[in-house]
Amino acid sequence: MRIVAVPLANYVELSSLLSICGREKHHRLGSSIHAAITKNNNLNNLADSRNVVVIWNSLISMYSKCGQLQYAAKVLDEMPLKDTVSWNSMISGCMAVENFTMGFQYFRRMRSSNISGFDRVTLTTVVSICSKPELLYTCFMLHALILSSGYSNVVQVGNALITAYSRSGSCKSAKRVFDGMVERNVITWTAMVSGFAQSQLLVESLLMFREMLGIEEANPVTYVTCLVACSGIRAVREGLQIHGRLEKSGFLSDLHVESALMDMYSKCGMVGDALMLFYSCVEPDEIFLTVMLVSLAQNGMEVSAFNLFAEMVARGIYIDENMLSAVLGAFGVSILFSLALGKQIHSLVVKKCFLSNVFVCNGLINMYSKCGELKDSTKLFYQMPHKNSVTWNSMIAAFGRHGYGSEALKLYEEMTTNGFEPSDLTFLSLLHACSHTGSVEKGVELLKSMYFVHGIIPRAEHYACVVDMLGRAGQFHEARSFVDCLHVEHKYLLWQALLGACSFHGEAEMGRYAAEQLIATERDCHSSYVLLANIHSVKERWEERGRTIKKMKEKGVKKEIAVSWIEVGKEVHSFVVGDDLHPHAESIYKALSELNAFIRAEQNSADEQLMMKEMEVQASES
Repeated sequence: MRIVAVPLANYVELSSLLSICGREKHHRLGSSIHAAITKNNNLNNLADSRNVVVIWNSLISMYSKCGQLQYAAKVLDEMPLKDTVSWNSMISGCMAVENFTMGFQYFRRMRSSNISGFDRVTLTTVVSICSKPELLYTCFMLHALILSSGYSNVVQVGNALITAYSRSGSCKSAKRVFDGMVERNVITWTAMVSGFAQSQLLVESLLMFREMLGIEEANPVTYVTCLVACSGIRAVREGLQIHGRLEKSGFLSDLHVESALMDMYSKCGMVGDALMLFYSCVEPDEIFLTVMLVSLAQNGMEVSAFNLFAEMVARGIYIDENMLSAVLGAFGVSILFSLALGKQIHSLVVKKCFLSNVFVCNGLINMYSKCGELKDSTKLFYQMPHKNSVTWNSMIAAFGRHGYGSEALKLYEEMTTNGFEPSDLTFLSLLHACSHTGSVEKGVELLKSMYFVHGIIPRAEHYACVVDMLGRAGQFHEARSFVDCLHVEHKYLLWQALLGACSFHGEAEMGRYAAEQLIATERDCHSSYVLLANIHSVKERWEERGRTIKKMKEKGVKKEIAVSWIEVGKEVHSFVVGDDLHPHAESIYKALSELNAFIRAEQNSADEQLMMKEMEVQASES
């Protein structure tokens, strides 16, 4: 395309053309128009300065939106006349590409300019980037500037301040701005509702939403935020009420709203309602499908998650990285998973060139580890070009899960050497590894470093690992003293760990004490009765075992049925004790009967041979 001449009589059309170039990222076309304008030598026409400045500003905006800040800056520097829009366009361009330092430099230059000053758009732009805790003091300084310049009562500026304070971690400051606003709109209320939710003040978020409904009509963003809050505190009643309002308002057709509603139902354990929403959606997008896959996986319906994923692939639906990460998360949720299916998903990942995606690779590492293929997990880990903290945690957990405690500890050292900060999950995996390798001293050292070095407060799960570690090492009295001196929530996990260790070693007295404590704190815990009964069995105390089982039945506590499984021909078969529901149950029991008969015959034959040898020895001695 060649532009011979550009008529500058219609500045509006020319400005619109440059705006389109910026919006569509047509940098080459925009620069060609710039060249043609320059060739006409009309940008320095001060007689028509107002229209000329409009063109200059359009050029700055076009280059900024195309990410060409150096050209935008050059245009700004060459402008003979600048107005507020000129500076705003340049500052917005810097903020859009997250070059905050450059953006604030132009903001300071703008303030020192005698020709043009900042306006509400400038303040809204610079305040909106203060979305991290480290920028909180910058937010304070901008707030002071807003107050001194008389913009505190402008709704748009107040809304930006509320959002900035909330994202910077100062919800109290956001609430003070909200309370001080003379005029509020739906965005103001939504910003405050979202602010509470982002700060994990979920109850306050719902209370603010309730207050809002008496004054302002909510929009889809407000409803999404409230549904997230309902999910966080499992507020089913409030979630149902919001669902009813959505039906009346007509916002239920919004996929973002529907996805949030489906997520709320699944996190509240109402998977049936989530599935009804899912199948009622005519054209679900990638986010909607991903939410459903995660919902099924997190609610123990991994088979349904796999079936849904297979259906999506068969229907030719575009599979993205998030969907693959979601379905990989279903592996290991329960014991009914298939290595063959995992390998097929891995093949799909390779086919779609998603191996560079760190989240997908993390899912593959977990999948192979939980399917018993540690070598494949290790291979993937060392082939990954980029790793995050989850990658390291996944591999450390894999080593610990398979009993390679020393390898887990070595990888932890490598992780910290590479500059990755450990999380509470890292220490959980490391303590688990120490427990299974008998590394008591190292485990205690890790627990101390967790708090004193890394500032992470241990949870009941971490303490349970330490109790299990001490118990497995036979240090029962140390384990009991450790539990007695702790005051934590979910203390039953600690007694459960001690009882498990006592069952492992057949330690009856300490096991009885741990069982009593466990029953006192968690009455419906079936494992306390089962493990105590196992201890009595080991010690051949059959009467005490019988009393324990009887007490369990009287309390109405039911033992979870254990399941065995095996994968044959890409199909997973599961069995329980006395199972007669399997389609091949008759032939399986027949084979078991034949095996039992063969084992008994071999045992009898071995006993006969032993008796013959003993008789021969006795005969030779006599």
